[in-house]
Amino acid sequence: MRAGDRRLRRLPPRPVTRRGAGGILAGAAVLTALVTAVALVGLWHLTQGTSDVGLTDLLRYLAGRRSDARAVTVTEVLLASRLPRLAAGIAVGIALGVAGAMLQSVSRNALASPDTLAVTAGSYFALSAVAAFGLAVPLWASGAVAFVGGLLAAGVVLAIAGGAGSSTTRLILAGSAVAMALQAGTSMLLILFEAETTGLYAWGSGSLTQLNLEASLRALPVIGLGLLAALLLSRRLDVLSLGDDAASTLGIPVTSTRVVVVLCAVLLTAVSVTVAGPMAFVGLGAPVLARLLGGLVGVVHRHHLLIPVSGLLGALIVLLADVGLRALLTPQGAAAIPTGIPTALLGAVMIVVLARRLRDSGPAAQPPQARIGLRSLRRFLLVLAVLGALVAAVVLLGLLAGSLWLRTGDILLWLRGGAPELIARALTDRLPRVGAAVLAGAALALAGTVVQTTVRNPLAEPGLLGITAGAGLGAATVVTTLDGGRLLMIVCAVLVGVATFALIALLAWRRGLAPERFVLVGIGTGYGMSALTTFLLLSANPFDTPTILTWLSGTTYGRSLGDVVPVLIALVLITPLLLGMHRELDLLAIDEDTPRVLGVRLERTRLAVMGVAAVLASISVVAVGVVGFVGLVAPHLARALVGGRHLRTIPAAMLLGGGLVGLADALGRSLIAPAQIPAGLMVAVLGAPYFVWLLWRSRA
Repeated sequence: MRAGDRRLRRLPPRPVTRRGAGGILAGAAVLTALVTAVALVGLWHLTQGTSDVGLTDLLRYLAGRRSDARAVTVTEVLLASRLPRLAAGIAVGIALGVAGAMLQSVSRNALASPDTLAVTAGSYFALSAVAAFGLAVPLWASGAVAFVGGLLAAGVVLAIAGGAGSSTTRLILAGSAVAMALQAGTSMLLILFEAETTGLYAWGSGSLTQLNLEASLRALPVIGLGLLAALLLSRRLDVLSLGDDAASTLGIPVTSTRVVVVLCAVLLTAVSVTVAGPMAFVGLGAPVLARLLGGLVGVVHRHHLLIPVSGLLGALIVLLADVGLRALLTPQGAAAIPTGIPTALLGAVMIVVLARRLRDSGPAAQPPQARIGLRSLRRFLLVLAVLGALVAAVVLLGLLAGSLWLRTGDILLWLRGGAPELIARALTDRLPRVGAAVLAGAALALAGTVVQTTVRNPLAEPGLLGITAGAGLGAATVVTTLDGGRLLMIVCAVLVGVATFALIALLAWRRGLAPERFVLVGIGTGYGMSALTTFLLLSANPFDTPTILTWLSGTTYGRSLGDVVPVLIALVLITPLLLGMHRELDLLAIDEDTPRVLGVRLERTRLAVMGVAAVLASISVVAVGVVGFVGLVAPHLARALVGGRHLRTIPAAMLLGGGLVGLADALGRSLIAPAQIPAGLMVAVLGAPYFVWLLWRSRA
C-alpha cells in the first residue's frame, strides 16, 4: 500500500484506552448535547411547512389548547405531514450514520460509505425494478428487495476492488463505477416505464415526503436491531482498528466480523432507502464528523460511543439539510426539491476535503501501458484497417436501423435525390445522429486516453472525474433557466466543463498535481455537479423532466448537423496537437521523475493536456449528452491491440470510441422500436461488464 493511501485511510484511529469517571462523563455529555441538538432542530423542523401553521400554533397545541378552531388543522398538519417527515428524517439519519461508521471502521477507509460502495445505488435500482414491472409488494418486502440489491452491489464492489482492505482510490473508483452502472440501469427503467415509475426520480434523490407515520414506525424495529448489533460488535471493531494481524492475535474472527458488519450496514441502508430513497452521503459525513469530534473528546473514538454519535449526527445532518433547504427556498419553493440534494453537496465537500489530506505517493505502481508490450507496425496498420472497417459498418448500421429498417439501396437513392419522402425523412434524421454518436465517441475516447495517462490511473476517465458532470451542469443551466439556443448551450457546456477541470486542479494542487489526489477530488466534484444538475432539473417545468433526463442519460435524439460541427472542429484541431505531443504523453505515463529528467515541464504539460481533455469531454456532452465508460473502455482496448505508445493508441482508441457509441446508438434506436433507449445507457450496459472484468483482473 502506498503512503498516500495510508494517510487517507488512517480511520478509525487506535482505540482510546481512557476509562474511568472522566471518560464516562465526557461520553455522556457528548450524547446529551447531540440528543438536545436533535430535539431542538426537530422542533424547528416542525414549524416548517407549506401550511400557515407556525410556532405559536404548535406551542398552543402542545400546551393542550386544542379547543379553538385551528386545533383540527394543527392536528391534521402534524399527523399527516410534519411528524411523519420529522420521524423519517431522524430514522434515516440514524440508520445511515450508523451504517457509514460501521463500513468505515471495517474497511479502515475514511471514504467508505453506503454511497461510495454503491449500496444505495443497488437498493434504489432493485426498488425501481420492482416498481417498473408493476410488482405490488408490502413495505417489509420492499425492505427485503432493497437489502438484496444493496448487498449484491456492495459484494460486487468489494470483490472487484480486492476486499475491504483495498486502497482508497481503488475502492472509490470501483464503487463510483458500479454506482454509475446501476444508476444507468435505473435511468433506463425510469425512461422505459415512465407511467409505472412516476415520482421515482425525485424520490431517487432522497425525499422525506411521507403520507403517514407507518413507514417510519415499521422501520424503527429494524433500525433498533441494527443499532443493537453494531453496539454488540463495538469491541471487535475497536480491536480491528489495530489491524488484521493484531485482531487475529487477540482472538477476533476477522472474516466473520467483517461479514456481519457489512450485512448490518447494508440492512440499515436498505431500510433508509425504503423509507426516503437514496439520501446521499449522510453515511459519509456523519462518521467523519464523529471522528473529528473524537479529536476533541477522545473517548468518542471508542465504538460504543462512535456508533451512536454517528447516528445522532446523521439525524442532525438530515434535519438541518431539510430545514435549511426550506428556509433558503421557502417551503413552497422547496416542495419539489429532495432533501438528498443538499446532503449530496455535503458529501461532495467531504470527499474533496478528505482527498486534499492525501499525501503525495510518488509514482504509480503501474502506468496504464505497463502490461502492454510493443506491437509491430504491421499489426498496428492491420488493426487500424479492421477498426476503420468496423466503424464504417457501424455507420451503415446506424443509417439503416430504426423503427423503419432500410436497405443499402435506399441510401444510394437518397444520395441521388430520388428516394421516397418517408425514406428521405428517415435518413435526414439519422445522418446527424450517427455523426454525433461516432464523433462524440471518438472525442470521449481521446479524452479518456490522455486522462488515464496524465493521472497514471487506468481506471480514470472524464465521466468519473467530474468533467462531463460539469459540462452537463452548464448545458442543463441553459435548458432550464436561460432558455437559450444551441450556440449558448455549447458555450456554457464548454465553459463550465473547463471551469470544473480548473476547480478540480486548483483543489488538488499541493506542491504539484498528485494523480491520486486529482482522481479523488474529481470524483467528489463530480458528485457535487450532479447534485446541482438534479436541483436544476427538479426546479424546472416538471413536464420537461423526461426530456431532460433522457438528454442527461446520453442521447442523439433531435440532433442536427449543426450539433455535429463543433465536435468535428474540435477533433480536427486537437487530434494533431495531441499526436504531436505523443513523446510527452509516453513519458507522463511512466512516473514523476523521468519526464523532468528528459526536459518535460511536468505540471504545465499535465495541466495543458487535462485542459484539452476537458474541452473534448464538454463538447461531446453537447452532442450526445452525458455518456460514461467510453473514455475508460476504448483506451484499454486500444492498448491491448496496438500497444502503449500514444502515436498508435490515440487513433485506435478514437476508432473504438466512435464505433462503441455509434453501435450503442443504433441498438438503442432499434431494439425496442418505436421506443428508444438513450445511447448513454446502452454504453453503460456494454461498458460496465468490461470495467468490472478490468478491475477484477487488476486486483493483484
